[in-house]
Amino acid sequence: MPGGEPPRHGVRNLVLLVLVVAAAAAAWHWWPRPVVTPQRAPFAAGGMPPQPVGAAKAERGPVRVVLDELGTVTPLATVTVRTQINGRLMTVGFTEGEKVKKGDFLAQIDPRPYQVALEQAQGQLQRDTSLLGQAKADLVRYETLARQDSISQQQVQDQRFLVGQDTGSVQADQAQVDSAKLNLSYCRIVSPIDGTVGLRLVDPGNYVQISDTSGIAVITQMQPISALFAVPQAVVPQLLARLHAGAKLSVQAFDQADTTELAQGQVASLDNQIDTTTGTLKLRAVFPNNGVRLYPNQFVNVHLLLDTLADVVRVALAAVQRGAPGTFVYVIGADHKVAVRVVKLGPVDGDWQAVLSGLAPGEEVVTDGTDRLREGSLVTVPPPAAGRAPAAAANAAQGQNPQGRRPQP
Repeated sequence: MPGGEPPRHGVRNLVLLVLVVAAAAAAWHWWPRPVVTPQRAPFAAGGMPPQPVGAAKAERGPVRVVLDELGTVTPLATVTVRTQINGRLMTVGFTEGEKVKKGDFLAQIDPRPYQVALEQAQGQLQRDTSLLGQAKADLVRYETLARQDSISQQQVQDQRFLVGQDTGSVQADQAQVDSAKLNLSYCRIVSPIDGTVGLRLVDPGNYVQISDTSGIAVITQMQPISALFAVPQAVVPQLLARLHAGAKLSVQAFDQADTTELAQGQVASLDNQIDTTTGTLKLRAVFPNNGVRLYPNQFVNVHLLLDTLADVVRVALAAVQRGAPGTFVYVIGADHKVAVRVVKLGPVDGDWQAVLSGLAPGEEVVTDGTDRLREGSLVTVPPPAAGRAPAAAANAAQGQNPQGRRPQP
């Protein structure tokens, strides 16, 4: 190349090539491209995926009508042991809290003053008895003399009056003897009933009197024992119908938390009038109380089995919902969509809810996950966890909830 100058056209071509490559790269980066959207599975209306829920089928079976009321344990007999005579308490023959039988020795009052009174009454009786015998003998003699006209009839009549006076004196003396014996027997105090003795209210050595109101001790009959409770007047006709038919209405007593059963018994009697202030009728239930788990004045939850409805439609209690439509359930259709079904409810029996209308046996209803559902929601029912179905079946067979409580109305 003349003059030694480099070829300029070569450099220019290289620069142009670099510019073209840079422009092509920029165009590739900024050129708009179509967005490919992946295919999605069809969901329920509104684009929501299927909701997992728990479900159970409606079935036919018995449902018990149970009244759940608050009751108070009341003993059938409570006796305050008081003295029937005045005197010094010498001995106490019981231990606080022990069980006693009728006739068992409880306390001893000083008998000496009453023993002396008895002996005095017996002496007076002996004296007057002798006078009566003498008067009767004189009367026989006077009557003989009167028949012989040896004495006047006036003397005979006076002697008869004397015999009557002495007879009255003997009868009065005999009453005094009996009274003294009775007072002497009162010195030994025995239990009037079978029951449990409470705390001792007076100590030996004290002078006790008839006017003392606290007494020596209180004995309460514990076996059997009763509970008083009230039921609404609306159920009284059904209650009377059952009793007049000869039914023995069973009753269960539960603790204050209503979780532990304390005793089983049955209705024994009804009050003769309805309380106008509360609109309720009082009932008395009697319990054998073999384990002595019921104590007087204890508050208990009473469950009265009023009746049993046979062969009614029932569902799990968790399936029943309450809202704007009223009481309803979510019924799962063949297309796995739920429909709101308004139902008329009957009594509750443990985990079961009786359905009087609106649901047929065999229909599947939602029992868990209802808070996320609405009309037409698509649902899926996962298989039950292993080991839970037998427990649920056992509860259903027993008509009890997991805590062992009796059913509530």
